Parts: sequence; C-alpha cells; structure tokens
Amino acid sequence: MDLKNKRVLVVGLGKSGLSAAMFLRGQGARVTVSDTRSALALAKEIPTLLDAGIMVESGGHGLLTFRRQDLIVVSPGVPLDTPEVKQVIGYGMDVIGELELASRYLKGQVFAITGSNGKTTTTTLIGKILSDAGLPTQVGGNIGVPVIDLVEASTPETRNVLEVSSFQLETVAEFHPQIAVVLNITPDHLDRHGSFEAYAAAKARITERQGPEDLLVLNGEDKPAQMVAAKTKAQIYWFSLRRPIKQGAFVHGESILLVPREGAKAEPIMPVSEIPLKGSHNAENVLAAVCVARLAGVEPEKIRASVRSFKAVEHRLEFVRLLNGVEYFNDSKATNVDATMKAVSSFAGGIHLILGGKDKDSDYTMLSPLLKERVKAVYTIGSAAEKIERELHGVVKMVGAGTINVAVHEAQKAAVPGDVVLLAPACSSFDQFENYEHRGRTFRQIVNDLN
Repeated sequence: MDLKNKRVLVVGLGKSGLSAAMFLRGQGARVTVSDTRSALALAKEIPTLLDAGIMVESGGHGLLTFRRQDLIVVSPGVPLDTPEVKQVIGYGMDVIGELELASRYLKGQVFAITGSNGKTTTTTLIGKILSDAGLPTQVGGNIGVPVIDLVEASTPETRNVLEVSSFQLETVAEFHPQIAVVLNITPDHLDRHGSFEAYAAAKARITERQGPEDLLVLNGEDKPAQMVAAKTKAQIYWFSLRRPIKQGAFVHGESILLVPREGAKAEPIMPVSEIPLKGSHNAENVLAAVCVARLAGVEPEKIRASVRSFKAVEHRLEFVRLLNGVEYFNDSKATNVDATMKAVSSFAGGIHLILGGKDKDSDYTMLSPLLKERVKAVYTIGSAAEKIERELHGVVKMVGAGTINVAVHEAQKAAVPGDVVLLAPACSSFDQFENYEHRGRTFRQIVNDLN
C-alpha cells in the first residue's frame, strides 16, 4: 500500500487516531485530521501534529475536507453514519479504520479476539501464555495499544494478539487473522449499531477473510456465536463448560481437556480448581485461551503454568480491599447488562451493587432474577439512573446515589461483614468519566480512602 504523497484524512483524534495520523505521515502521506472537539480541547495533540506537518481541522467536520482525500481512516469512536462519512462512502471513496490500516503493514501471525465480554482478559491471557512459552508476542488493539503502534516492531515470526471490537470490525476489508476467537455475542452498543442483528453481523466480520487454512474458535454454548460458524470457511474449534466436544477445549469432571483435532484423544490441560479468576465466565475465557495457545503450538504443561500464575486484569472483577469484613470489587469494564450479570453471578449473595453511567439502549429488566437472588441493594449513578430505577422498581432496594463517591459511602454504611460492594455498572462511563479505566481508578481511590 503506497501512501507517498497520497491525501489521507484521519477522522477522530482518540489514541488510535493520533497514532494512525503519525504513522501515515511517516509513510509520506499528506495527512489531515478532523475532530468535532474544539482546538482548546485538543490543545495537547495539536502542537505534536503541526510539528509533524499534519493539518488539523477542529470544532467539526467539513465536507469539502472529506471530498479532497484519496483515503479516509476513521477512528473506532466515529460512527459510520456520521453525515460526512456517510456521504463520502456514498460517493465510493475508500473509507477504512485503524485496524484495517495496520493489518496491511503488520508482519507475522494475527490472533484476533472479539466478544461482548471477556475480550481483554482472554487477549491478555493468550499473550501471557505465548510470551511465557518463549514465542515473540505483541498484544494490542482495543486493549489499549493501537494496532498501528505494533507495526514497527513486528517481524515474520511475531504473534500479534489483538483485542478487536465491533467498532473496529465495522471498517475491515482485508483484515485476515490466522486464528480468530468469538467469545460471546450479547446485546451491547445498540445505541451505535441500531439493532442486535447489526451488532452481531459486525462481530462476525472477524472471520470474513479467513480461509480453510485458518482457525476459528467459538463458544459452543452461545447461540449467536454459534451462528458465526455458518459464515466461515475456517476450521472451527469449540469450547464448552458444559459438555465434551469433538474438536476444541472443554471441562470434564474437574479437569480442562482439549481435543486437538476431530477423532484424536483428549489431552489433559489442567484442573479447573487451578484457575485463579472468579466466575464461570472466566473459566470460559480460559478455555478459549487454551484453544488458541495449543493451536499455536504451546505444550499443555506450559499453558497450565501460565494460567496458574495469571492475575485478574485491572477493572475486571479486580479485588480492591477488605475493610471491616466487607470485600470491595472493581468491575468497571462491565459496561453492558450481560457483563454485570456475569459479575453478580460470581458471588453467592450479600451484594451492594453500583449501577449506572451512560445508557446504551440496554434492557435492565434482564437483571431482575439475579438481583432478587443475590443483591441487597442497588446504588444508581450517572445519566442512566432514572431509567435503571424505573425498570428495576420493586425488584430490590434502590438508592439514588448520583455519583460513585456517594454510592461507595452509602454502601459502606449498609454493608455488614461477609457482604460485597461491587462496581459493575452495566453502562458506559462517558457521562461522568473519560473512560471505564478512569471510572475504575476513581472507585479504587474512594475505596482505599475509606476508614
């Protein structure tokens, strides 16, 4: 892909947008960036861009700016129905995302992981197993390091382990992972995609360019993920907590086993009891990681050792503190209803649950059975509070807290020894915080300041 002297527009100046702009300039492209935020809001980024010879359009998008380009790279946070983007797509202009751009330059094998929940834990664990086994490994994507930032260090021997989101997959064209994973597909980002069907279709694009020589790892107990099997040409490996399967990883009795190919004998990998993470959803994440690692050639004993030493990823059922007999857990990454259900299911009861943030057209009534069974009180925060309180009225005690600070202190007053205070908001964070990490750090700080 020769970009020298090509006019390229990067739309959206998040972390990946900034990285894409700098990469494109390094390739000799004539780069412009466009962002709806004001010049004041972009005060940190603009000097760096201007010094690199990159033009900056701030405070909105100009259609003329879009139409003057040879290529447009949209950041994941920019919807494709943004008027200017939609219009140039209609004109037949080449519009791709940062993941697609990076994939055209990335050397080595690509192992891509998607799903509504569990992506970061699974991606991090796969990266750890491969790295522990001595394989040259890079981890990035939606997990925090833009894929474009992995290009320079990649070699033909590199295993690039990438967390990929539905937003990123919307704009792929030639993206081709050698191993793809779909952990699960549950309602999420419906405010962006418009329908569950459109969201699921975006997820399924992970396997669009795969062929018979490639591998696809799917959750045998998740119906929407199973539907992806009908759309692939790749060899399918399944994982299941509930039953033996013919090809893939599963739990039998107290052990994780793996069948490397149909008709082969099952290999013992490790006892389930050695998984150091809470919750059955994390056991599923481990099964997926076991599949990928074994398919990448890592021996069972090395997989077992890596899983045993794995620690919970930050903001994902992260234990924060034990205070006066009460445990505090940070699951700020639980940004949809299904993730919150998984978090609540990880505890037997006595839960003080902090819910809320920015709504994503979610159905909170789905939480009702679990809340009745395990939750003592819900503390609502953020702009979704009123909707949550309305949809869960009469199900459980509700406390309108407004902010995380108030929620934590109210929960501390009500909790007794043996209880759990859990941040698992079922919403995005963008009403009160920069991102879910900012929300999780704030929760952690408040909890650690309690006395």
